[in-house]
Amino acid sequence: MSLHDDAVLVLKGYGAGTGAAQEELRDAYLEHLAHHPDGMWKSCGAGHLTASALVVDPERGRVLLTLHRKLRMWLQMGGHCEPGDTTLAAAALREATEESGIAGLTLLPGGPVVLDRHPIPAPCHWHLDVQYAAVAPSGATENISDESLDLRWFAYEEVAGVADASVVRLVERTRAVLEGGR
Repeated sequence: MSLHDDAVLVLKGYGAGTGAAQEELRDAYLEHLAHHPDGMWKSCGAGHLTASALVVDPERGRVLLTLHRKLRMWLQMGGHCEPGDTTLAAAALREATEESGIAGLTLLPGGPVVLDRHPIPAPCHWHLDVQYAAVAPSGATENISDESLDLRWFAYEEVAGVADASVVRLVERTRAVLEGGR
């Protein structure tokens, strides 16, 4: 199965109980993939899917954010899919591991936590981000990558003071999933 096919399956299974806005985004992502066989790749000028993961330490009630080198914003770990990625989940886990430097991350079961579409500069125009959550192993130590200016743990309640609304939504949804809701 191709990464494109995996993305279609993941998205078709996403959305129950997430609300109208998330269901509309899911449908837009599926339409994008139906019209763009290259819609998984950075080279797709109409936009492309990306995969990200919020690294969370539920024992301490905190998340690890990266100060993105280019955007100079606190964000979850994530980025572009690569030819070696076989699934969206694997791409999100790879990105989270590379950018956090933490080995042994595990994705929360149940698939993506949130979808987030945001404009980016031309020539690409849109990132159609599929956002997962990854649990850090107990006692994990982060290690900054070349893609970050900084890495920092933030208590759940601190995120709204440092990050934009998309990250706040991701944290809120992740907390709901951790507390047993989907």
